[in-house]
Amino acid sequence: MTAAARSGPGGAIAPMPSECVDAALTASGFTLIEMLVVLTLIGLLVAVVIPIFGNGVSTTELKSDARAVAAGLRQARGQAIAQRGEAFLVLDLGAHSFSVPPDSRVHKLAQQLELKLFTAQSDLVNDNVGAIRFFADGGSNGGRITLASGERKFDVDIDWLTGRVAILE
Repeated sequence: MTAAARSGPGGAIAPMPSECVDAALTASGFTLIEMLVVLTLIGLLVAVVIPIFGNGVSTTELKSDARAVAAGLRQARGQAIAQRGEAFLVLDLGAHSFSVPPDSRVHKLAQQLELKLFTAQSDLVNDNVGAIRFFADGGSNGGRITLASGERKFDVDIDWLTGRVAILE
């Protein structure tokens, strides 16, 4: 059939009946199953992502607190060398704070942090308070202070021989 024979009113070409059936079968869109699969994946993604960004401590705040602890440790080491005697960083796990005596300032850390102190048994005051000791030669009793929030953590390591302080991710 020619185009002239199929033309309708106004000269427009009318589609053949078989062309209408093919167009209905190849119509674009989403099936109900496809929509349910996508909604399920979005739900799973939200369930995993929201706890990550929940009430925890931001990575920036966690790193800032780790740097503050490292700076306090370096201050105590410098103090021990300058005064040719022992100096301490005292860490209070319960109050989430530390100090470097004889300086009376107390440095606060984020309350949501999980803090752990690994040090010599003789430098543990009680279950919540302990110290890292530095000697006149710059050495230390060694140890580690761990600051964590969820899956993220920073370890502040103190080398026992040199007193070197390093932050490990």
